[in-house]
Amino acid sequence: FSILCRPVRRLLEKKGFQKPTEPQKLLIPKILKGGHVLLISPTATGKTEAAMLPVLHKYLMAERKPGISIIYVTPLRALNRDILNRMTYWCSSLDIRLAVRHGDTSTRERNYQRQSPPEMLITTPETLQAILSGRILRKYLKAVRWVVIDEIHELADNKRGSQLSIALERIRELADEEFQMIGLSATIGSPDKVAQFLVGNDREVETIQVSAFRNTQLEIVYPEPGPKDYDLARDLFTHPEVAARLKIMRDLIEGHETTLVFTNTRSTSELITSRFNVWDMDFPLSIHHGSLAKTTRIAAETGLRQGDLKTVVCTSSLELGIDIGHIDLVIQYNSPRQVTRLLQRVGRSGHSIGDLAKGVIIAMNSEDCLESMVICRRGLQEIMEPLIVPDKPYDVVVNQIVAEFMSRSRIYFLQAKNLFSKAYPFKDITEKEIQFVAQYMHNRFPRMAWVSEVDEVIIRPKGKRKTIYRYFFDNLSMIPDEKTYLVIDTAEEAPVGILQEAFVAEYAKPGVKFVIRGR
Repeated sequence: FSILCRPVRRLLEKKGFQKPTEPQKLLIPKILKGGHVLLISPTATGKTEAAMLPVLHKYLMAERKPGISIIYVTPLRALNRDILNRMTYWCSSLDIRLAVRHGDTSTRERNYQRQSPPEMLITTPETLQAILSGRILRKYLKAVRWVVIDEIHELADNKRGSQLSIALERIRELADEEFQMIGLSATIGSPDKVAQFLVGNDREVETIQVSAFRNTQLEIVYPEPGPKDYDLARDLFTHPEVAARLKIMRDLIEGHETTLVFTNTRSTSELITSRFNVWDMDFPLSIHHGSLAKTTRIAAETGLRQGDLKTVVCTSSLELGIDIGHIDLVIQYNSPRQVTRLLQRVGRSGHSIGDLAKGVIIAMNSEDCLESMVICRRGLQEIMEPLIVPDKPYDVVVNQIVAEFMSRSRIYFLQAKNLFSKAYPFKDITEKEIQFVAQYMHNRFPRMAWVSEVDEVIIRPKGKRKTIYRYFFDNLSMIPDEKTYLVIDTAEEAPVGILQEAFVAEYAKPGVKFVIRGR
């Protein structure tokens, strides 16, 4: 910490941070030198501070320019909220304007950001696309000097990441100077590939890896139903095998302060929660997954942090580094299917430096048990699944050509090829492929581009600005669209969550009972 400026050191003393953690010790000097860097380190080792303290130091020491200088990208809105809470202390004390922007940001806050841009912006990949296309906010990106991508493994292996990689190249074209890239992740199977994904082609990057396998204890339980489980099964309207698993889980939960129960699907989460509610309505348990209303998810996160809840049944929505306070134990219901997932989830327990991370897998059958054993053994040896970056997805190319049309009326094949090929997923893209994609845009209805093969140019259709605008904002995200239906509690007039189209089509008839939020 001694190499950081005095205002930052003073805040560290105030916070009671005596000495840096291992990742902080390794990362802070590298960032201060100015190189691009990827940090792979377990959850709860202070990765956010490792990245942000040297960035704040450099920002304070440099000449301040009007506009957004620091961009912090996270894959989840919930993670945005969490980073905002953590960074507010540092930024307000150092007089740095901080803001968050994503799909839930109010119109009033958006207007305020247009008039008075933040110096540090926390956002999602999709919102960054919208900012890049905005007339006013786009200008503020000229000041960008640092970009931090958190939980980068969540983006590198899908089209959201491919879209983000091109967005970063488009920001590079706008920015007054080359900005520094910092990537953060807890578990990655292919570090070199992700490091190159972070910075793009033909740029140097350094990877810092701190062992993901800290003090960890893993256990696999495959319970056989006994006579008492048959009685419990009758009371809970379920099978004796399920009752046996629920009883083991309850014993584990009651033997620890706070527990996270991870499942592989939302329906399994709902089922477990509903059976616990039938068993004991007063049991301090809640549920957390992506289909629940924002208020429910925030209540579950706050309940864990403040100690009002003993356990939360969740899906991958709590897998990433959202601050939920201290967790003693992680229970994984079924095999986690992947080593990276197991390490990520079990890493949520013992959420302090030097603590023991404890994980128990509840196996459903003998195959599940054997698979879990293989995954645990591979985890102990840190043999993780390789991460596969999508190879030049054409739908992302269409998306980004349309994005370019928001600020210019034409783009040449060579221009598009030069821009896209700087992004790692598109390193091999050719002019011929750009032409192929452009032809699709020309031939579809409604037409999204005019193509002149003689002049090798893609032109925005005249008088179709509104169509292009609507298409872009309707397809801002690379997450596949699915129609959803809002569930409302009419007694309280409050949203409960959402149902997917397939579920509604198959089951939704007046009077039908279904389980959501464990009720």
